[in-house]
Amino acid sequence: MTPVIPTDHIIEITYLIATVLFILSLKWMSSPSTARRGVFAAEAGMLLAVIGTLLHHGIVEYKWITIALVIGSIIGVPLGEVAMTAVPQRTALSHAFGACCVTLVGTAEFYLRTPNVPRLMMGVLALEVILGSLTFTGSLMAAGKLQEILPQRPITYKGANIVNLSVLAISVLVAGFLVAHPGNKALFPVIIAVPLLFGVLMIIPIGGADMPTVISLLNSYAGLSAAAMGFVLDSKLLIVAGALDGASGLILSINMSKAMNRSFTNVLFGAFGQEHTSAAGAQEARPVHSATAEEAAAILAAANKVVIVPGYGMAVAQAQHKVRELYDALSKRGVDVKFGIHPVAGRMPGHMNVLLAEADIPYDKLLDMDDVNSDFPQTDVALVIGANDVTNPAARTDASSPIFGMPILDVDKARTVMVIKRGMSPGFAGIDNPLYYLDNTLMLFGDAKAFVGAIVRELTGGGHS
Repeated sequence: MTPVIPTDHIIEITYLIATVLFILSLKWMSSPSTARRGVFAAEAGMLLAVIGTLLHHGIVEYKWITIALVIGSIIGVPLGEVAMTAVPQRTALSHAFGACCVTLVGTAEFYLRTPNVPRLMMGVLALEVILGSLTFTGSLMAAGKLQEILPQRPITYKGANIVNLSVLAISVLVAGFLVAHPGNKALFPVIIAVPLLFGVLMIIPIGGADMPTVISLLNSYAGLSAAAMGFVLDSKLLIVAGALDGASGLILSINMSKAMNRSFTNVLFGAFGQEHTSAAGAQEARPVHSATAEEAAAILAAANKVVIVPGYGMAVAQAQHKVRELYDALSKRGVDVKFGIHPVAGRMPGHMNVLLAEADIPYDKLLDMDDVNSDFPQTDVALVIGANDVTNPAARTDASSPIFGMPILDVDKARTVMVIKRGMSPGFAGIDNPLYYLDNTLMLFGDAKAFVGAIVRELTGGGHS
C-alpha cells in the first residue's frame, strides 16, 4: 500500500519551495535581463504559499475565504491594469492594503488572546500594529500625492517635526505600557489610532521629489510588519517573506538616499520638494535656444555617439515606443546610441528601465548613471526626454540649491544637449534648471511622444509625406 504523506509535511514542503522562489525572485529582479523570470518566480511562490495555507487543518470552512478572494479579485484586476505612469501609486496602494491586513490580523489576535498574552508576544503584536497602521495611512497619502489628488508640494508648519515625533513617542510609550500590562484592552486602540495619525503627518511634509524613496521606505515598513505578523501566527514563511521585503526595501531606500546625496532624516524631515519661487520666477527673463524636429533630426543624423536620457516626462507621454523607433532609426545610420538612467529617474526605482524594456530596447544599452557619466564628454548629442532634476548642474555648482551634492547625469558635458520638454516649469524639486540656458543646449518644446515621432519621420524620410 502506498504510504500517505501527512498534510503537515505537504504544507511544510510547499512553504519551503515558496520561500526559495521568493529569494530567487529578488535575485532575478535585480537585473532587467532576468526581471521577468523573477516576477514569474514570485507569482509561483505566492500561489504555493496560498495553496499551503488553504491546506491547514485549522480552517473550519472556506465560505469567508472564498468571499474574500472574490472581493479581492474584483478590486485587484482593475488595479493591475493601470498605465505604467501609475505604477508608483499602484504600488503605494498595495502597501496600504497589505498594511491594513497586518493591522486587522494583529488586532484580532490581541483580542483573541487577551488576557493571556505573554509579554514577548505583546511586544511583537504592538510592533506589528504600529508599523501596519502608520504604513496604511502613509501609503494612502503617498498614493494621493503621486496621483495628484493631494498637493505634491510639502505641507509644513512651525514645529511640525516636534509634533510628528511626539505623536510617534505616544504610541511607543503606550506599547511599552501594554507590554508591562498585556491584558489592558482599553489602551490597545491607542496604538492603532495614534500611528494612523502619524502616517498622515509623516507624509504631508514630504515633496514629490522624495516620493520614490518614501515608497521604498514604506515597502520596508510593510515587510517588517508582515514579519512581525509571522511571529504572532507562528508562520515561518511569513517571517521569511516579510524579512526579505523589509530588508530589500530598506536597502533600496539607503541606495536611493545615497543617489540623492541625502540621509533618511533629511528625506523625512527636510521638506524637500518645496517650490523655490525666486528661482522659478527668474526663468522667464532668461533666453533659451530652441529647435524644430527637422533641425533636431539633422543634428542627430550627423552624430556618431548619442546618449538618450529618459525621465518622468517620457513616461507621462507614453513615448517609450517612439523612443525605440528613434533608437532603430539612428542605429541604422551607424550612430552609437545608449541610454543613461539615473537611479531616481521617474517616480519609482527602475521605472525607466521597465518602460524601455517594455519597448524592447536591448538591455545592454541601458546604462546606470555611474557607467554612463564618463561617456558624456565624448558624446555628440545628449537627448534628454522629460528628465529635469536628475540633469540639473546646479547640484554640482550651487551650494544654496536644495539638490546640491546630489549625483546627476552629466549631460551638460556633451557637445550638444537637446531637451524635450513641454515648457519651462521646474521639476519635482521646484527649482529652475541652468542646463536649459547653456549655449550648447537646444530646447525642443512639445509633447515627448509627438516630438520624438516627428524626429523619427524626418530621419526615415517621411517628414514631408
